[in-house]
Amino acid sequence: MADETPESFIPYDEIVQEALRAVVGRVLSEVASDGGLPGQHHFYITFRTRYPGVEIPKHLIERFPEEMTIVIQHRFWDLKVEEEGFSVGLSFGGVPSNLNIPFAAVTDFVDPAVEFSLKFQANEDEEPHVPEAEQDDAPKTEPVEDGSNVVSVDFTKKK
Repeated sequence: MADETPESFIPYDEIVQEALRAVVGRVLSEVASDGGLPGQHHFYITFRTRYPGVEIPKHLIERFPEEMTIVIQHRFWDLKVEEEGFSVGLSFGGVPSNLNIPFAAVTDFVDPAVEFSLKFQANEDEEPHVPEAEQDDAPKTEPVEDGSNVVSVDFTKKK
């Protein structure tokens, strides 16, 4: 007698992912409205650089063709949060840059000050945005295990 879970017509995995990404939005909204981070809080936010709607300078896409992690801590400006994503000013190698990131592109959110972490499943329904000029030339990257304590939320169906 096999233990099979019936197929759901309600997209629970998508609903939960959306709700967890709303946590990121709420936290960033509070930081934006307060004008800074409280206490020792700081954030590592990893996102897919070629996800539709991501707007970052070309040199960053070339350097991080798949994923990129940004740090929101001491030196950031113009943090703005909207329903679908956020924008922030950061400096990379002394060069100021503005980034626009949809929440759906975020794959990890970590606040090491309180050992809080969310890990999101990549939305496989979305095709990555690859400019035609870069399609054949895009360098490949390997995933890196960092050994951190990360809570992984896996919403794949059991079969």
